[in-house]
Amino acid sequence: MPRGRVDAQPAYVLHTRAYRETSLLLDAFSRDYGRVALLARGARRPHSTLRGLIMAFQPLELSWSGKGEVLTLMKAEWQGGQPLLAGQSLFCGYYLNELLLRLLPREDAHTRLFDHYRHILQRLGEPAARQETAESGLRSFERALLSELGYGLTLDRDHRGEPIAAAAHYHYEIERGPVPAGTRDAARPTLIGQSLLDMAGDDYANPVTRSEAKQLMRRLLAYYLEGAELHSRALFI
Repeated sequence: MPRGRVDAQPAYVLHTRAYRETSLLLDAFSRDYGRVALLARGARRPHSTLRGLIMAFQPLELSWSGKGEVLTLMKAEWQGGQPLLAGQSLFCGYYLNELLLRLLPREDAHTRLFDHYRHILQRLGEPAARQETAESGLRSFERALLSELGYGLTLDRDHRGEPIAAAAHYHYEIERGPVPAGTRDAARPTLIGQSLLDMAGDDYANPVTRSEAKQLMRRLLAYYLEGAELHSRALFI
């Protein structure tokens, strides 16, 4: 737990909610301290210096102090360079934030994941961002998140340690890895080996890979979320 005062920490706001009449409680994802809970006193007052700065998907530098579970936000500075998300990209951003809120423990630093998150927000903010760009970014982030949490995927070898064959079909068994599929079974979704190899290389250019990766990651996340529904998924629908 960060103690005392932390200054100019790179961070993103994941979620905010009103607290009493004039304040905000917020969850922030910081580079060196992970996910932290902050109280922004008076942030809802019309003339507050924090008003208008505390918004999701924008790069900030936050300063806070305190010793309890909820720390006091002292200062926020906008760092710029990130276009506002809109449309499909905005929904994707909500999805990323909800994954972090649901799966990332508090006060646990994940600097590589922070950089990955920042990079994907930049991609989503590009004017020419297309659906395949968004889907590729989501799959890449989902895999990185699971890896950071200790649930890394085995994608280039099957459960016996044999190299994945591009033309073969596999079932992916959670906590075991790819298992060769003797026959196609509608009750147990299969992936072609090439999709697994593409995922291992973080390459989602192939539409088949994107489709099969989406189904696999949805099943894995449902398992690690213990069946909890994601509200952001309803926004897509």
